[in-house]
Amino acid sequence: MINFTKSAIGILLALGTVASTSSIASAQYYEGYDRGPPPRFEPDRDWGRPPAPPPGWGRPPRGGCDPRWAEDKARDFGFRRARVVDVTPRRVIVQGWTRRGPGEISFANVRGCPALR
Repeated sequence: MINFTKSAIGILLALGTVASTSSIASAQYYEGYDRGPPPRFEPDRDWGRPPAPPPGWGRPPRGGCDPRWAEDKARDFGFRRARVVDVTPRRVIVQGWTRRGPGEISFANVRGCPALR
């Protein structure tokens, strides 16, 4: 009697295991035979790249010389700790330090910030 009970419990456990594995496998089943197989995943050409910057990004404004651009250009001319001290309708004045000591440079207040010498 004990052997019969043990074997019955073993059979029930085996049937339960088989039933649980078949329900997991059926989760992969695709019913849409009339529509064809699901579409395959194809990554875009730009997958993983950041989006393109908006138009006009990184360009000087159309109106005049942007003070930040003037500071950057002064740094390109060799100024350290460059800062804008005055902005007039005609020019942008930037002061900073050069190899010779304190210095000043002026830029025209037009697009592109050309240097005035």
